[in-house]
Amino acid sequence: MQHEFEIEVRYYETDGQGVVHHSNYFQYFELARVHMLKSVGYDYADFEREGYFLVVHSISCRYILPAHFGDTLRMVTTLERATPARLNHRYEVFREEVLLAEGLSTVACIDRQGVVQRIPAALLRTDLQVRQMDS
Repeated sequence: MQHEFEIEVRYYETDGQGVVHHSNYFQYFELARVHMLKSVGYDYADFEREGYFLVVHSISCRYILPAHFGDTLRMVTTLERATPARLNHRYEVFREEVLLAEGLSTVACIDRQGVVQRIPAALLRTDLQVRQMDS
């Protein structure tokens, strides 16, 4: 499953030289995961109201070229692997066709008490439907 969306770099996301601060890429990745869920008809807020939370188990980013204030970034998010309780995502950040950064994350599904849970079947079914449509 793959999803794309665009985001414009805001001034407050940059340092004194107008370059996106490295920490903001992790916020972009989180936003990408939320957008991906929405694209398959699943609202993350509903997910939390049902008592499930996707928490970051691990995350990394490789910076290739800087992004600047005013740039329009194209975020490409790929769900690479889904296990019963974890999702692995790959992220690519582009300015036009130029790759600026790439990242990886693993998120785990937990309940309100922090106990690892199976990802709800409805979400996995939605993912499978999208995968079949993409094939």
